[in-house]
Amino acid sequence: MTQHQRLLIIDFGSQVTQLIARRLRELKIYCEIHPYQNVTDAFLADFAPQAIIFSGGPDSVTREGSPRPPASAFTLGVPILGICYGQQVMMQELGGLVESGHGTAEFGRAFVTPADKKLPLLEGWFSEGTEQVWMSHGDHVSRLAPGFEVYGTSPGAPFAITADVNRNFYAVQFHPEVHHTPRGAKLYENFVRLAGFTGDWTMASYKDDAIAKIRAQVGDKQVICGLSGGVDSSVAAVLIHEAIGDQLTCVFVDHGLMRLNEADEVVTMFRDHYNIPLIHADEADLFIGALEGVSDPEVKRKTIGKLFIDVFQREANKIEGAEFLAQGTLYPDVIESVSFSGGPSVTIKSHHNVGGLPEKMGLKLVEPLRELFKDEVRALGRELGLPESFIGRHPFPGPGLAIRCPGEITREKLEILRKADAVYIDQIRKHGLYDEIWQAFVAILPVRTVGVMGDGRTYDYACALRAVTSVDGMTADYYPFSHDFLGETATRIINEVKGINRVTYDITSKPPGTIEWE
Repeated sequence: MTQHQRLLIIDFGSQVTQLIARRLRELKIYCEIHPYQNVTDAFLADFAPQAIIFSGGPDSVTREGSPRPPASAFTLGVPILGICYGQQVMMQELGGLVESGHGTAEFGRAFVTPADKKLPLLEGWFSEGTEQVWMSHGDHVSRLAPGFEVYGTSPGAPFAITADVNRNFYAVQFHPEVHHTPRGAKLYENFVRLAGFTGDWTMASYKDDAIAKIRAQVGDKQVICGLSGGVDSSVAAVLIHEAIGDQLTCVFVDHGLMRLNEADEVVTMFRDHYNIPLIHADEADLFIGALEGVSDPEVKRKTIGKLFIDVFQREANKIEGAEFLAQGTLYPDVIESVSFSGGPSVTIKSHHNVGGLPEKMGLKLVEPLRELFKDEVRALGRELGLPESFIGRHPFPGPGLAIRCPGEITREKLEILRKADAVYIDQIRKHGLYDEIWQAFVAILPVRTVGVMGDGRTYDYACALRAVTSVDGMTADYYPFSHDFLGETATRIINEVKGINRVTYDITSKPPGTIEWE
């Protein structure tokens, strides 16, 4: 297996640490994020990073007991880049001074002015005299550590960019990973170049390594994969099948809450196109029967989750000799399952995996995507030859249409919703907008409205169209459709979908709203 060059990101609790990793992955650099208290001398020796980045964080280095990196990080002889809190902790640990207050806090957009001295880290910067950056700090460095010089200043940060070029230590007070620092990516590119990275992290090499790891882990044993029909579980299934062939069996629990013709498409692709052994558990009647009349969104999710586990376990028990359960867990799920303080943080969303099934069934986990971000999963899917129409699909929630049907669920409403959603997505594709949008869907509202069609009066459902742009789903803005598009789409839905007589467009961003309605 390939031994990639590796960069370590020590996390001090910044809300945007994941963005650092994403910027580096875009440069084909393999990196991992680890909470500061997990990074011991022994960990550093074992990980053997070629460079280290200290993230930002909410704490103050002036507080006793605040987070610190291990002292050995500074003696490894590898380049280090400190960001915001990372700059301050570097100064404090190496003999500088950090102070609170004194009117030098900066939050938001700021402009950095360069010093007269050149610095390779800043190649491509300051072509227009100053550089826009994003600041978020209350404390400030008031005295540089020995060996450091200043290479950039801002109104609130006299040491906005500092470096000890002899030791390859660099530190900035701002956040180059956020898009509010327009040329931040260039700074990361310069840093990894200075650290000697060649950009050897590619999907082709990842695929080969992952296949070798799966074969080594599984041997000649059987693997069960819970196939949802989404991109993550589908890419995981095709990758595992390429590694071990018919030792893999996929279980597709069809809860009857998917989009129009979607279940048939999933079965056709996996059973017929890829020839992957597939159990199709068509349990639409079971799920929809249990959900009919249910209006509370949390009850909907719990009902779906419990039935899913029951059906999955029943079908999986039919597979003799299975010792492994495959999941499409992604790297953000792994990061979010442990906070930077070491304790439990955000629970991995239950519809991203199969809940407590591994423990309940006594199975070991195979998670070949756990080092990847979503965009990297799509790149791996392309490397595996999955069709672009499938790889580029918008995210779809595990509970499916149940959470796009606020209020009571009925079979009639689900059928209306499927047809309306199909028309809406068809419109988006026809206008060439699908790939510009992160997620788009229709929600059928729990209200009937008066309408007029021909000479008759109608009393049918209203629906809401939703379309958002996003990078990772954490924040989102509504997509600015033209009024012509919205008018044309509303006309088609009302004319082609019996049961809807009113169409609205949801222009709420996230936050304060969520992307889904429930």
